[in-house]
Amino acid sequence: MLIGLGVRDVVLIERLDLAVGPGLTVLTGETGAGKSILLDALGLAAGARADAGLVRSGAAQASVTALFAPPPSHPAWTLLDARGLAYEPGEDLVLRRQLSADGRSRAFVNDQATGVGVLRELGALLLEVHGQHEAVGLLDGRNHRALLDAYGRLEPDSAAVRAAWAEQGAAREALEALRTQAARAAADAEVLADRLAELDRLSPREGEEAALAEERALLASAEKALADIETAREATAGSAVSSRLGQALRAIERARERALAAGAAGEGAAVARLSEAAAALDRALVENQEAAAAVEAAAAAFEFEPDRLEKAEERLFALRAAARRLGIGVDALPSARAQAAEALRALESTDDALRGAEARTRAAEAAYEEAAAALTRGRRNAAERLDAAVAAELPPLKLDKARFRTTVEPLAPDRAGADGADRVEFRISTNPGAPFGPLGDIASGGELARLSLTLKAALAERGDPGAFPAVMIFDEVDQGVGGAVADAVGLRLRRLAERGQVLVVTHSPQIAARADAHWRISKSGGERAATAVEPLTPAAREEEIARMLAGAEITDAARAAARALIRA
Repeated sequence: MLIGLGVRDVVLIERLDLAVGPGLTVLTGETGAGKSILLDALGLAAGARADAGLVRSGAAQASVTALFAPPPSHPAWTLLDARGLAYEPGEDLVLRRQLSADGRSRAFVNDQATGVGVLRELGALLLEVHGQHEAVGLLDGRNHRALLDAYGRLEPDSAAVRAAWAEQGAAREALEALRTQAARAAADAEVLADRLAELDRLSPREGEEAALAEERALLASAEKALADIETAREATAGSAVSSRLGQALRAIERARERALAAGAAGEGAAVARLSEAAAALDRALVENQEAAAAVEAAAAAFEFEPDRLEKAEERLFALRAAARRLGIGVDALPSARAQAAEALRALESTDDALRGAEARTRAAEAAYEEAAAALTRGRRNAAERLDAAVAAELPPLKLDKARFRTTVEPLAPDRAGADGADRVEFRISTNPGAPFGPLGDIASGGELARLSLTLKAALAERGDPGAFPAVMIFDEVDQGVGGAVADAVGLRLRRLAERGQVLVVTHSPQIAARADAHWRISKSGGERAATAVEPLTPAAREEEIARMLAGAEITDAARAAARALIRA
């Protein structure tokens, strides 16, 4: 809702501060008093094209500040977020525009400098102007679909279409990613197969390089080692050493027995020494036998096949060559083999994954088409109801020759999207037999303003209040009408004001009488003419409506008629 307007040095307005209330506010005054200046000023704050001629003569610059109080859910706050403009929850929204006499313009939102384009975007969300030469919002065909959906209360269907569109997009994206992956894998399949075949032939094992290197070094020195082992074998093997040790042991044992037979004490020194010598010889005989066995074992360990070294070297060189080709270490060959096998298995399963993704994509596309078709049916039903509602509103507003039609046409398949598969447009024929055309083709400004009111009134009967802007402005909506038609216009403006804030510039007393607030615009004479805006008290309002009824001389009868209109 617009809650305040401040104007400085705009055309004939030197200084003006207005508090704007809810409901229907009318602006009246003599022709030429400057009623349109207020609308021009408000348009300037809402990002309209700036003209240096709007700067008051003698002033350096003009300035307009419009103060709004949108609800927390209003899209204006989302736009501020998108444009990086700061705000505090619950605060008012202040649009300010400065225009220099040289034509330069500056824009501010909540005292933050921004571009005029941002003001224009916000203005489109907060204001809707219906005048003799413009019907911003209704003339823009891009808005017709949303207005029809609001009228038909099709938000559940619209939400289903948006969800189905998102699901379809995700499914298509996943399918495309799989196709790219499959194409890349197919290109690598031959390389992977060759690599796996080579690694399968090699069959590399963990730690094999170190084991082969050690074996190679050992085999290279095996010949000399075997010669040394043979010498040791000759020294320890056979019966020579064992025979001599056995002879010595038997000789010592005989000597011990003779000493004992000669009467030597068993624990005597001689017998003890002979016992120690016998024990030592016995140990030597045993250890010699163990040594000979160990030498034999060592010799057996060095008994290699004649080409064992050559085979070990060939194996080691083959592993290292494979590792170089792959750009990895020999120790990584086993894992490379496993990875190649896994990649080939994945490639083999890609077809299954592709078939699954294609099936999911077809299902998502079918779901979107079904949801879009349901929304299309809802829009066509709503269009029929809206056409009937507008047709009923036209005769009371002296538009009985006009015909209104809401077209719901299919979009090209590649143009369908999150909003469905329809192009929605409001079209009008102003004379019998004339073809239907866009709303903006209407020649008469008064017809355009009244048609806008008609359409808004019809939409308001069923539409979501959130679909209406913060304030709607009607300029000269009563042009060329009076009496019962003007009263019908006033009645519809009043109904519309129950859904949103409405400002009306009017010459009609029937319309003025239905207002919640009444401003009188007047212009003072003299060398420096100036426009003033006066909010009227109930008594002053009655007098102003009487003036509108009677003209220059206000009679008691005019005052009585004014009171009757206000009470009606």
